[in-house]
Amino acid sequence: MPARDNPQAERPTTADPASLELLQRIAGALERLAPPAPETPDFEAADAFIWQADRERFLPVAKVNKVPIALLQSVEQMRDTLLANTERFAKGLPANNALLWGARGMGKSSLVKAVHAAVRERTVNGASASGLKLVEIHREDIASLPACLAHMRASPHRFIVFCDDLSFDADDTSYKSLKAVLEGGIEGRPENVIFYATSNRRHLMPRDMMENERSTSISPSETVEEKVSLSDRFGLWIGFHNCSQADYLAMVHGYADHFGLTVDRARLEADALQWSMSRGGRSGRVAWQFIQDAAGREGKHLF
Repeated sequence: MPARDNPQAERPTTADPASLELLQRIAGALERLAPPAPETPDFEAADAFIWQADRERFLPVAKVNKVPIALLQSVEQMRDTLLANTERFAKGLPANNALLWGARGMGKSSLVKAVHAAVRERTVNGASASGLKLVEIHREDIASLPACLAHMRASPHRFIVFCDDLSFDADDTSYKSLKAVLEGGIEGRPENVIFYATSNRRHLMPRDMMENERSTSISPSETVEEKVSLSDRFGLWIGFHNCSQADYLAMVHGYADHFGLTVDRARLEADALQWSMSRGGRSGRVAWQFIQDAAGREGKHLF
């Protein structure tokens, strides 16, 4: 029978309440499973941010854990080099990505944070450099760096993207993403972004990994070249070396003078040397840990 002659076909069907409830539950479940839309970052909210790759958002940092740049003793050459590079970047002039590498505990990450704060406080090219932002990206999130940079590209601010303790293991291929972002990709690094990283390794790869690549590869030289070419993407290499006793004591005295510790100079040095021996080495980190202990014994607050 033709549909027009069938009165049942002309009637719109309506779902029963149970079916409607089921469809609503399915729609709600699908909405919960769908990833949320990326938030529009508010770069006016803070001076520094932490990139959260899983949610594609920038978490504002209310107070950056830093020390004044004047307190960083025995790293004057490294300080001046990084400070000059950062000031040029803040002015809109050409500047290099920087790799701070070398001995642990010698103030590599502290220097990055201190330089950022120092440049923000200065007047650059007749204008405030307060628009300079610091964004920390965790080592585990390096593969998301292109997405991170996409949010910054259209911003009027200038950004230091900072990765602390950057290194790669044998099975890790995320270094290839970093290579492309720093220099080799089609888009490349945005003009308003610079990348600073710290590492104990000059080439960001463990030596045994590089030696293994050399011994097992069909073309050893080409394989090793691929590994070390990542560090070549950093135009500025700043090396930090082991701390001498004189440098260590200079750091201790610098902290003690700044925070007004009243302990006798000879006693301070003796205690500081004993502290370093108990730690099995001297470094800026060990000096700072000693000062925290000394200040606590005197009942003084450091900040």
